Amino acid sequence: MFKRLLAPRLVARAHCDVPCGIYDPSTAKIAADTVAKMVEKIVGFEKEITAAAGGSQVNARNNLVRSIQVKEEHAERVKHEILILWGDYFKPEHLAKHPTLHDTVWKAVKLASKNKQNVDAAAATELQAAVKTISDIFWDTKKA
Repeated sequence: MFKRLLAPRLVARAHCDVPCGIYDPSTAKIAADTVAKMVEKIVGFEKEITAAAGGSQVNARNNLVRSIQVKEEHAERVKHEILILWGDYFKPEHLAKHPTLHDTVWKAVKLASKNKQNVDAAAATELQAAVKTISDIFWDTKKA
């Protein structure tokens, strides 16, 4: 009975921010590549739905919906991974060496959101390029 009275009414869960020093932009790159691939597939399924009839149209619609879900999940993953690098890894000395870093990160996060909201091959390609730039900067700072 005492245990129940002393137990918190609300239990909060949080991510542990232990500065382990293990950072890698590979996950963001793979996620950006997945977004681009899903955009390509979505366009193909749209054409397939238009051309198909009956059961094959249902399968194409199912694949379309699944591809959209994967695209959005991976666009969110890009944002998450880039923001971890931004908030936990990059330091003022990295910004001094790479003055475009802040703007590049900001644009990458905005592009990830754009890719969640739209099916746009050009935006997916821009996202891949932005993530590659951040990755290149990351690896340059690791050499130092």
